[in-house]
Amino acid sequence: MRDYLKHYIDGAWVDSDGGTLHEVINPATEQPCSRITLGTEADVDTAVVAARRAFERFGPSSVDDRIALLEAIKVEYKARAGELAEAIALEMGCPISVARTAQVGSGIGHLAAAIKALRDFTFEETINTSIVVHEPIGVVALITPWNWPLNQIVAKVAPALAAGNTMILKPSEEAPACAAIFAEILDAAGVPPGVFNLVNGDGAGVGAALSAHPGIDMVSFTGSTRAGIMVAKSAADTVKRVHQELGGKAPSVVLDSADMAKAVPGTLMAVLLNSGQSCIAPTRLLVPAARQDEAVEIARAMVEATKTGDPMTEGRHIGPLVNQAQFDKVQALIEAGIAEGATLEAGGPGRPEGVDTGYYVRPTLFSNVTNDMSIAREEIFGPVVTIIPYDSEEDAIRIANDTAYGLSAVLFGDKDGISRVAPRLRAGMVYVNGGQPDPSVPFGGYKQSGNGREYGKFGLAEFMEVKSVVGMLA
Repeated sequence: MRDYLKHYIDGAWVDSDGGTLHEVINPATEQPCSRITLGTEADVDTAVVAARRAFERFGPSSVDDRIALLEAIKVEYKARAGELAEAIALEMGCPISVARTAQVGSGIGHLAAAIKALRDFTFEETINTSIVVHEPIGVVALITPWNWPLNQIVAKVAPALAAGNTMILKPSEEAPACAAIFAEILDAAGVPPGVFNLVNGDGAGVGAALSAHPGIDMVSFTGSTRAGIMVAKSAADTVKRVHQELGGKAPSVVLDSADMAKAVPGTLMAVLLNSGQSCIAPTRLLVPAARQDEAVEIARAMVEATKTGDPMTEGRHIGPLVNQAQFDKVQALIEAGIAEGATLEAGGPGRPEGVDTGYYVRPTLFSNVTNDMSIAREEIFGPVVTIIPYDSEEDAIRIANDTAYGLSAVLFGDKDGISRVAPRLRAGMVYVNGGQPDPSVPFGGYKQSGNGREYGKFGLAEFMEVKSVVGMLA
């Protein structure tokens, strides 16, 4: 059992003011693995006071000083990489091999991208006789999820720091250990007291208090669309900026010109990675109807070959889902797929054979799915792939866009087909022929997938206000 019972406020680890104990469950064993204290409104108030006081000093800091601070953070981060990976594997079930490379590695990418963006950013420009300047927005609340816990933390903290803001982080109570270690990293790197504060808690308590607090200038939230709507409503009374990266139901559109032997495995790897618990997972695989059998054969072999296993063991297996609620949700959606008439090609309900402990789900494949089925419309967040046949390119575009979400899309095909289809997909990112997320290009979605962008110079700009000094040069 690992205890992270204190909050990090104003440069010190402090006891909660009235908080309650919370046990974090290891999803592989269903036993507690760590403990935190769920914070209170009083804890949020204390953190806001510290952050507002610190902003008076940190807001005017120089670009060079902030670059040096981010460089120091990167050094400390690399030194703690092994501990960060282990914490993620224990608390949310990501296999240690993936936790070490993709999960922890993403933080390095975001720190490097923030440093480059800060070096290159144009903070001041002249328009006619006026000067337009970019300034830090102030005190920001960062609310992050459990599925890629460190990725989302660093993707917000790095640009918020780079812009000169102070902040309060509320990580998910499902995977809080990496946030506590990250706070230690920032402390060791010399982040001034009050610039970064960590208050553990749940959404109904600390999350709601941060969203509504009049001392918070901006909320940056990553999580479900349902929770994002609640954050936006809580923030509305104080008219603070709300930046959101929410749910997704990404299509992978395989054009008739595509190589199915590359397109199908490329799609499935993106879904099965992290046990399907990724907002950009392309769980709707759209293929020409005449080639569905070809796609099914490739996909079935890959799904059946995918093993589940202990997150703490090295290997290419996938781990469990994060908790009982997520396990139950995915089981219900698999059952719904069967009941609504999709063809079950591999996997299905229940745990993998021989497994009776842990929130493990059988990697599952459906074919003959129509876009009105529950498994095609709801964000499953599990290792479940749905193959949807289409009749024409126009039909594929229609199906791909027929969703409340618009976070990302995947597209396979020749150059001409990509040029025709990519501009018509209503999504914030389109990954072409195996393209992967890049921490320097904008990340965010259309429609109910959120608003605003993260990563690189685009993420840096989100944490700034724009001021016009009119007539300054007259």
